[in-house]
Amino acid sequence: MATEKNRFLRGDDIPRSEITPRDVFENRRRLIQLAGAAGASALFGTATLARAQSAAVSPDPKAQKLSARPNPAFRLPDTVTPYQDITTYNNYYEFGTDKSDPAHHAGTLQTRPWVVSVEGECQNPKNYAIDDLLKLVPLEERVYRMRCVEGWSMVIPWIGYPLAEIIKRAAPTSSAKYVQFITLDDPKQMPGLSEPIINWPYSEGLRMDEAMNPLTLLTVGLYGQVLPNQNGAPVRVVVPWKYGFKSGKSIVKIRFVDKQPPTAWNTYAPQEYGFYSNVNPQVDHPRWSQATERRIGEGGYFTPKRPTLMFNGYGEQVASMYQGMDLHKFF
Repeated sequence: MATEKNRFLRGDDIPRSEITPRDVFENRRRLIQLAGAAGASALFGTATLARAQSAAVSPDPKAQKLSARPNPAFRLPDTVTPYQDITTYNNYYEFGTDKSDPAHHAGTLQTRPWVVSVEGECQNPKNYAIDDLLKLVPLEERVYRMRCVEGWSMVIPWIGYPLAEIIKRAAPTSSAKYVQFITLDDPKQMPGLSEPIINWPYSEGLRMDEAMNPLTLLTVGLYGQVLPNQNGAPVRVVVPWKYGFKSGKSIVKIRFVDKQPPTAWNTYAPQEYGFYSNVNPQVDHPRWSQATERRIGEGGYFTPKRPTLMFNGYGEQVASMYQGMDLHKFF
């Protein structure tokens, strides 16, 4: 029998509902919410982003506003997911394993002061206060599809700028092949850290060309406001062609490294979560198909599943980075 310590190191020893929170159709309370949203979804089915920011889906009136220039190169025909769904249905295990836990518990996170250390194999290491990051270059608003490994998706109006802006200023050396992201690790602020589900702090990583891709966003806001705590405040990355867990939240370190860095879920369960984790409908998760998805906010359980797009629909911008790779092996 596994010891209490080792119990959290093996995927088959944790109830499935704790390792991978139950999908939307298994959460009765969430079903009721989404069923109620179905009528609103019909109203907003052809809405533009500006119309989506109406009273029915308005952001938090108490939150700090962020000015950002809409970037027309990153718009979508998809309906934008309502703000209340984006901010109440989250994976953020530092605040709990249920989808509703981050919204309930993330108020303990203190986002000022906040410093992001840029370090490792680079010529210009630097510590950035969050307010300096906000002013480094003009902020953009970009609408991205986001796909979770569990089969649900959203369309989110993020605010930020290309991660490449930070990378260029850091001037990585020729030894830097990967970029690693380290999340805040503070049990006083993050109650979920009391459960050793993964090896804290949360770590993620990208190959250098992935990090430099224009789509990869250093993100500080959504829906015209600063990031809510439950969505990764005050700064996170967003990598829209990969499954959501690749987009590290509440970042405190950006490190340039010469070898593929250990990452949280790949270390925990390498047979289920690959380092690359590109959205690929042809490669199933060991416990479910990845070929289809449900869009949060579009009617809940009774909404037909939609086909999942290769690279989440961003193949034109990113497929060339993986030419010649076996994407079943490098999943």
